Amino acid sequence: MDLSKSLATGLIIAAGFLGGCATNDAQSQSQEAKSNTAVVDTSDPRDPLEPVNREIWDFNWDVLDAYILRPITVTYVTVMPQPARTGLVNITDNLQEPANFLNNMFQGKVDDGLDSLARFLINTTVGLVGTFDVASKIGIERKREQFGETLAVWGLDTGPFLMLPFLGPSDPRSFTGDYVDGFAFPMSLLEGSVNLARIGISVLETRAQLLDQEAQLEQSVDDYAFVKNAYFENLEFRVTDGKSGDKAIDDEQLDDFADFEAMLEGNDFDSYEEASEEAVEESTEKEDTPVNDTEKTKLKEKESKSKDDK
Repeated sequence: MDLSKSLATGLIIAAGFLGGCATNDAQSQSQEAKSNTAVVDTSDPRDPLEPVNREIWDFNWDVLDAYILRPITVTYVTVMPQPARTGLVNITDNLQEPANFLNNMFQGKVDDGLDSLARFLINTTVGLVGTFDVASKIGIERKREQFGETLAVWGLDTGPFLMLPFLGPSDPRSFTGDYVDGFAFPMSLLEGSVNLARIGISVLETRAQLLDQEAQLEQSVDDYAFVKNAYFENLEFRVTDGKSGDKAIDDEQLDDFADFEAMLEGNDFDSYEEASEEAVEESTEKEDTPVNDTEKTKLKEKESKSKDDK
C-alpha cells in the first residue's frame, strides 16, 4: 500500500504550482500567518477540518520532513548511483501494473488495461523482474490508474480534505482506494522487509524530486493552502486523464475570443472603419482632380528654364 509516499507526493505537486507566485516579503508573511493561528479561514467547503489539518501539516513539514525524510533523501541521492535508482524505481512501478490493469478495466478502458497487463508480463520476464522498462522501449506506455480514481469515475465524491500524520494530504476516497490497491497481486504477497523496501524506495524517489524546488515552497505566503489546492488540481487532472487541464485552456481561449469579438462589435472599430474609407475616398479624389491652366503654365516655364540651363 502506497500511503506512506503521499506526503512527499503532495509536496512535489505543490512545487509545480509555486513558480512565479512568491513575493519578496513572502517569508515574513508566512511567519506572520503561522503565528496568528487564531484567525483561520474555514470557508473552503472542501476543508471543514482546516484548523486541525493545518496543525498536522506543520508537524509533517516542519518536523518529520525537516529532521527525518529530507536528511535521509539527501543521503540516498548522494550514495545511490543513478542506474541503480532507475532499476529500483522500475521494479516498484512494475509491481503496480496488475492494479493498473484492474482499474483500467473497471473504468471501461480496455485497451489501456491490456497495455498494463502486457507491460507487467514483458517487464517481469524480459525486463528481469521489472529492472528494465522494456515495454516502454517498444512503445507500450504506462497507464497508471488507482482504485480511488475508479471510485471517482463511478461517481463517488472525494469527501473532506484530510492532512494525515506521516501520510500527508489525502481524502476518504483516495485513502480507501490506496488501501484496496494494496491487496492487488503481487503486492498482496509482499511481506516484511520486502514491502517496507518497496514503500521506502517510492518515498525517497518522490521526495528527491522536490529537493531543487523546496525553496519555492518555503517562500510561499501560505504553504498549506498551496499544497491543498495543488492536491485537488492534480487529483482532478488524474481522474479526468488530463481533460481538466484541456478544459482550462479551452475556457481561456474562449474568453480571449469573446474579448476580440466584442472589440469587433464596438463603436471604436466602426469609427476606424469609417475613417479609413474617408481617407481612401480623399486620396482617390486628389488623383482624379484635373490640373488647371495656371499650373500647366508654371510647369512649362520650369521645363524651359531647365533646358536653357543645360
